[in-house]
Amino acid sequence: MDEFSLLTLFGFLLLMLILSGFFSGSETSMMAINRHRLNHLVRKGNKSAKLTCDLLGKVDKLLGSILLGNTLLNVAAATLTEVIILRIFGHNELAMLIGTLAIAFVILVFSEIMPKIIAASHPERIALFSSYLLSPLIRLFHPVVSVATAIVRGLLWLLHIKVQTDQSRHKMTLEELRGLVLDAEQFMPRRHQKMLLNLVDLERVTVNDVMVPRNQIESLNINAGVETLRQQIITCHHTLLPVYEGKPGNIIGILHIKRVPALLQEATLDVDQLRDILNEPYFTPSDTPLLRQLQQFQERHARLGLVVDEYGELLGLVTLENILEEIVGEFTTQSPSQTGKFLRQQDGSILLEGSSSLRELNRKLGLNLPLDSAKTLNGLILEQLEDMPEAGISLKIAGYPIEIIQTQDRIVKMARIFPLQPKKP
Repeated sequence: MDEFSLLTLFGFLLLMLILSGFFSGSETSMMAINRHRLNHLVRKGNKSAKLTCDLLGKVDKLLGSILLGNTLLNVAAATLTEVIILRIFGHNELAMLIGTLAIAFVILVFSEIMPKIIAASHPERIALFSSYLLSPLIRLFHPVVSVATAIVRGLLWLLHIKVQTDQSRHKMTLEELRGLVLDAEQFMPRRHQKMLLNLVDLERVTVNDVMVPRNQIESLNINAGVETLRQQIITCHHTLLPVYEGKPGNIIGILHIKRVPALLQEATLDVDQLRDILNEPYFTPSDTPLLRQLQQFQERHARLGLVVDEYGELLGLVTLENILEEIVGEFTTQSPSQTGKFLRQQDGSILLEGSSSLRELNRKLGLNLPLDSAKTLNGLILEQLEDMPEAGISLKIAGYPIEIIQTQDRIVKMARIFPLQPKKP
C-alpha cells in the first residue's frame, strides 16, 4: 500500500510538472507568435488561429489564467515533494533541504526553461494547439483572475501607466515593414526587393527631393518669335512643355506636343491658337510626399505638376515619371539637360557636375551622401564650406573626399569625388 501510494504521488508530481511546463510554453508561444502570420491564418478561416486571436484580444485574462495555473501547479509540486520526502525519510532536515533544492531545479529546467525554449522555437504550432486548452481554463479561472486583474489595473492607474490589453492586432511601423522586406531576400529577386523598399520609403520623400530644378526646365516663351517657337517645339525632348509669358516663373499653361502638329502645318504659327490649346497648369507645394503626389496625379489624370514654395515662387517641376523612377529605377526619357553626367577616372575617382542630384548619385553610384537639406552636389559642398567655393579646395563629406575642380558664378561646376573602398576582411 505504501509503495502504491508513493508511486501515485510520484505520478501526480510528474503530471504537475508537465502541466506547469505546458503553461510556461503556452505563455511564451502566445507572446512570440507572429501577429501578421496569425492574422493571415484568420483571414484564411483557420479555426485555431481565430481562437488564438480571440485569446490575444484579452491578454490580461490570458496571462492571468496562465500565471494562476502555473503558480498553483508549482506550489502543489513543491508541497507534494515535501510529502514524498516525509513518507520516505521522515522529519529529516537535510532531506527536506535537498528535496527543496531538487524540486526547484527540476521546475526550473523541465517546467520553465525547456518548455519556453521549445515554444520560442515553434511559437505558431504550440500557440494554435494550446489555444484549445487555454480557452476553457480562462473561463474556469475567470472569478479569481477578474479580481486579481482589477487590483492590478487599479495599481497601474495609480501609477499612471497605460497598458494595451488587445494584442491581437499589432500595428506595423514603416521600419518594421522595411525589415520584413529585407528579411524576405530569399523569397524574391533583388530587383523586386529594391522596388518594395523604394515603395516603403515613398512616404518619406517629397516632391522637392525629386523635382527637376527651375534652371533645368525645358519651357516655351510665348512671347518669342514665331520661328523660334516653331523650332523649339519641333526639337523639344518632352510631350508636355511648360509655357511662360514674360519671365520663366510666370507659367500660363502646359502645352501637349501631340496637339501641335495641326498648327505646325500652317504657313505661319498662330500664337492665339497656341494659347487656346494650352492646358491649365497644376501647382503643388514643395513639401508634398511623393505617395500623396502620386494619388493627386491619379485623381487629376495629370502627369506633370509645377512645384512652388510657400510664397508661390516656382522651384521646379515634378512628373509622374520622376515618381515612378523612385520605385522601379531610372527611365531613359530624360533630356540631356536633366541628366547628371559623371566620368570615372583611372585612379578610381569620379568627375561630377555640381548640378548633379544627390539622390541620383546615391542611386547610380552607390554612395551615401546626406539628403537632409541640400539636393545637389553644389548645394552640399556650399553647405559644408559655408563660404564661396574655389577650385582646388578639398573637403570630406560623409567620409567621401571631394575636390572642387571648376567653379563659375559662385557655384561649383565640376567636382571630383573619391568613393570609399570596401574594407578587406
